[in-house]
Amino acid sequence: MKKYEIMFIVKPTLEEAAIKKAFEDMKKVLTDNKATIVEEKEMGQRDLAYEIKKHKTGYYFLLVTEAPVEAINEFNRISNISDTVIRTLITKLED
Repeated sequence: MKKYEIMFIVKPTLEEAAIKKAFEDMKKVLTDNKATIVEEKEMGQRDLAYEIKKHKTGYYFLLVTEAPVEAINEFNRISNISDTVIRTLITKLED
């Protein structure tokens, strides 16, 4: 399995419980698809470099995972249709 770094940004207008739930839901997408979470980091609310979907800030989360390509594709698909995630960046790490 390859190693990936996934950073995603959740809407700042959500309540704290909804933000935590969004993070857990996105982790569950990976683990349900046979991925292993190596590291997870909640980076908190930060300013965006530019406005995304009319938001100037967002809650940042970072996951480092060992996953098959299918898990990464499913994560990307779900994050794109999610109404809580406003941006996702997936980077393949060198072995």
